[in-house]
Amino acid sequence: MKIAVYSQSYDKSTKKVMQDLLDIGNQHNIKFYLESGFYTLLNINSNILSAENTFSSHKDLNNSFDLMITIGGDGTLLRSVSFVRNLDIPIIGINTGRLGFLATINQDLLKPEMSKILLGKYRIEKRTLLEVKIQGSKLINEFGIALNEVTIGRKNTTSMIKIKTILDGEYLNSYWADGLIISTPTGSTGYSLSCGGPIMSPLSQTLSLTPIAPHNLNARPLIISDKTKIELSVSGREKSHLLSLDSRIISVENESLITIQKASFKINLAYFDENSFYKSLRNKLLWGEDRRNL
Repeated sequence: MKIAVYSQSYDKSTKKVMQDLLDIGNQHNIKFYLESGFYTLLNINSNILSAENTFSSHKDLNNSFDLMITIGGDGTLLRSVSFVRNLDIPIIGINTGRLGFLATINQDLLKPEMSKILLGKYRIEKRTLLEVKIQGSKLINEFGIALNEVTIGRKNTTSMIKIKTILDGEYLNSYWADGLIISTPTGSTGYSLSCGGPIMSPLSQTLSLTPIAPHNLNARPLIISDKTKIELSVSGREKSHLLSLDSRIISVENESLITIQKASFKINLAYFDENSFYKSLRNKLLWGEDRRNL
């Protein structure tokens, strides 16, 4: 079995998880390939590794990999997408972070969970991605893709920005707000939810538009088909605004035409039955809990 491993940081939890993975690998003939930055962090901070195979970009991976494992929180899993891209390699996250809607493996149950992976006892969900283009600009590199959301936000000002929004060629609205979130179903339990956006089932073929602190209180979140072509342009007191794709942020000149569409490929997220989306909602959002008894 051939598994890629990615993490953004090093701490005691990461070290323990990596030690467990290496033990499991030795027992079951698993070949691990570590992302080069993570491999360097491990070598600097511990002596648990001998020579290991590494990868540093999407070009170093191929369809011969059985799995990508991330160690961290949801943000780490989101960043791993830039390595996997269109290779159809399933991604599963070991949660050493906090809430963890995407990174679902409990680090304390790593060994029994890995046993399920070795036996193929996991499911795959194909998750929609958003592709972003800026007309006449090379600010976004060859991977202008987001799994959770694309966000337009104000920059260097407390003043609101005006976000002109066109859907499939038809004018929708000009939002006066701090920003606008375009969310996939995967991202609907993240930033969008915290701004009052709707929760969408992962397999629903939808996107949502959620304004951030809109000036007009009747500007409400909107659910649209994921086949919709979204065109945005921003004006405001500053000369530029912020555009974020998940956790990657760039500065874009005002009046630039930003086009957002569903990407031509999807990401495979691996999960176990006991970590289904609806169970995660109940557990992490405390649905059905009587707070009076806590």
